Amino acid sequence: MVRLHTISRYVGLLLLVNALFLGIGMIISIINHDSGTYPLMYSMLVTVIFGWFPMIYVPPAQNISKNEGFLIVIFGWLITCLVGALPFVLWGGEFTFTNAWFESVSGFTTTGSTILNDIEALPMGLLFWRSSTHWLGGIGVVMLSLVILPNIGHARFVLLRTEMSEVAESNFRYQTKRVLKILLIVYVGLTVAETILLWIFGMDLFDALMHSFATIATGGFSTKNLSIYYYHSVAIEVIIMVFMVLSGIHFGLLFATIIRRSTNIFNSVVVRYYVLSMLVGILFVSLNVHGKVFPGFFESLRYASFQVVSLGTTTGFATIDTKLWPAFSQLILIFFTLQCACAGSTSGGIKVDRIVILLKSIQLNIKRIHHPRAIFTLKLENHIIEDEIIKNAVVFIVLYLLIVFFSGVALTSLGMDSMTALSASAATMGNVGPGFGGVSSMGNFHNVPELGKWILSANMLLGRLEIYGFIALLWMRRT
Repeated sequence: MVRLHTISRYVGLLLLVNALFLGIGMIISIINHDSGTYPLMYSMLVTVIFGWFPMIYVPPAQNISKNEGFLIVIFGWLITCLVGALPFVLWGGEFTFTNAWFESVSGFTTTGSTILNDIEALPMGLLFWRSSTHWLGGIGVVMLSLVILPNIGHARFVLLRTEMSEVAESNFRYQTKRVLKILLIVYVGLTVAETILLWIFGMDLFDALMHSFATIATGGFSTKNLSIYYYHSVAIEVIIMVFMVLSGIHFGLLFATIIRRSTNIFNSVVVRYYVLSMLVGILFVSLNVHGKVFPGFFESLRYASFQVVSLGTTTGFATIDTKLWPAFSQLILIFFTLQCACAGSTSGGIKVDRIVILLKSIQLNIKRIHHPRAIFTLKLENHIIEDEIIKNAVVFIVLYLLIVFFSGVALTSLGMDSMTALSASAATMGNVGPGFGGVSSMGNFHNVPELGKWILSANMLLGRLEIYGFIALLWMRRT
């Protein structure tokens, strides 16, 4: 039997984590005497009250069932997104409730799609909160809370398995508590390192921190209307590209590389495919836009590299408007919007791990056709991949593409053109951010019909929870 009071306790803890960052945003607004002070203060107080109440009256549970774990994760994400929308609604401006919900969901799911026409109109405290939703969502609010939880035994294990996909989990070879520490150490370490480098190469400290929040979370919220194009700096673009690539790699492998374990990013099949596919994509796009969009090859390489890496890691930063690029380049970028980066990272999408499993399973089936009596096994990173994982990967890919297609069809029924609808659907499902057409890299989602914003918000949550989280919830209701 599901214990609702236990669920409320752990959801309350998630709210307290959010309240901490709302409080920091409030302090920033107070220091700058801007209009974000009261919206952030009221939001913080509400969040503290609703977060602290179950912590006082509900005792901690030593054991959490799988169903309770699913409910904590799912309701944790939904309530966190609702709380995230509160300061936006209270501040007003372009934020209707629907727009505030969309922006909050986009932040926490690290999607980076925005409804804002004028990002720079936001007060500094609210810009901090907006970027913080990325950073909190990237590490997973649930995982972040687990790191600071007291000893809760089996509960920690259940929640970790619920939050992480089986593809990501299979690459960790540590105990649960150590996995959580590894995630946080790598996450914070990358954030600090990128912030320092961006600061050294020309960003002010606030912008450097906000763009680091967005990069390491592979989110894409910028403090500028023109995104990274605002800075006109090759050095800044290169720094962000390097950290986007790193943030798209399994954090466990990054940690293993740092401590010089034998299993690391240099001998990983998945990482090799991840990097190689982006290099090939960059080459094709560079050659395609050279002479058609940009006169020089270096200029073509510069902009092609940034956009391929940005979409291929689901970050969504922009240095140019890809809406005007040739169809060939746009289709390559759409491929990376669907594939995205590695499991165990902050990236969304199908994940390169599943693509590698799919390609290897196709190769395996071809071998079985030629040698029907032979016994073959599929290996990935020197580990045998069970048939159940292969089947789940294939089913996930098919289900993922079906959701992208049908939500795109639903958007066209609301009056959106096919390119805008399908790319918006793919971009939100993959937690990528920008699409093409009316939601291109230098555009926004402001003009998407209101019902369309709710459809795309659902896509973001489905993508972040890798579909099965919500399916598990629906199945629980049936049983």
